[in-house]
Amino acid sequence: MELAAARRAVLAAVRGTRAADLPCLLHWMRNTHDFDELVVSNNDVVLRNIAEDLRNRLPIEAMFASEHQAVQKIHQHPLPMIHVDAFLYDDDVVDSLCEEGKMSRSYCTECGSYKTASLEFISHSFSLMELKFLYHHVLPDLTGKVVVDVGSRLGAVLFAGYLYSSASQLYGVEMNADFCQLQEIMITKYKFIDRIKVVHADICTQPSLLQKADVVVMNNVFEYFLDRQEQARAWEFIACNVRKRGSFLVTVPSLEESLSKLQTDIQISQWVEEVQLNYDVYMEKDVDREALEQIHLYKIL
Repeated sequence: MELAAARRAVLAAVRGTRAADLPCLLHWMRNTHDFDELVVSNNDVVLRNIAEDLRNRLPIEAMFASEHQAVQKIHQHPLPMIHVDAFLYDDDVVDSLCEEGKMSRSYCTECGSYKTASLEFISHSFSLMELKFLYHHVLPDLTGKVVVDVGSRLGAVLFAGYLYSSASQLYGVEMNADFCQLQEIMITKYKFIDRIKVVHADICTQPSLLQKADVVVMNNVFEYFLDRQEQARAWEFIACNVRKRGSFLVTVPSLEESLSKLQTDIQISQWVEEVQLNYDVYMEKDVDREALEQIHLYKIL
């Protein structure tokens, strides 16, 4: 059935409902999860399988000992914080781990008392929800385009780009050798090798890759891995080389927030124009509106 015919059929069914039952029907349509199975695609299943594979190869905090600076910054945070990778652990998985005693959502403010507070979770990866929003609702048609993920980590942006878009090439630039190896294992196992390439390098050594990119993705990429001077240098390099007119830059958090604590000469208004996003288009259950609103899209001027 075509979309127009389907809409007419739904409206006819609503109009044909008894007046006394209509409020209940409309409430059900607004709140039901009965349609969820209709929007779960095979690609979602593949991504969930990849996440499970990665969980089985990583410690529960999904961090390596080789990430010295990131581990140190998390420990120095003024309030207790743990790294919970959003790609690996959705709310259902976190709930299961909490029930098993392998993870907690809270900490004791006074040891031995009943005074508890919520732990702060931080993730360096997009969740499945955020990845679908990114490729289905944020970015334009990527047919024939080149996507570069800066700090590709577990490869979530690359794998989702392979499954949810027609991008011709997806490059992940990752400094950590352990994560590069993990990505390569998944690329081989899931036969993504024709369109995905992982580059083990500092992004500041890859000017030509940034210059040819049609989309550059940067998810919480520098703050926990570089000191402020190094962050400023990296951002200056990005601003100097991501200059392809009409190309796109995706950031979490916003450029303004990322640069606010750094001393740089970057003039955001002369470099990019922010594209306003519609955060209401994502219709699946358990939408984390706050997480989606952290995603920002910029067009290069």
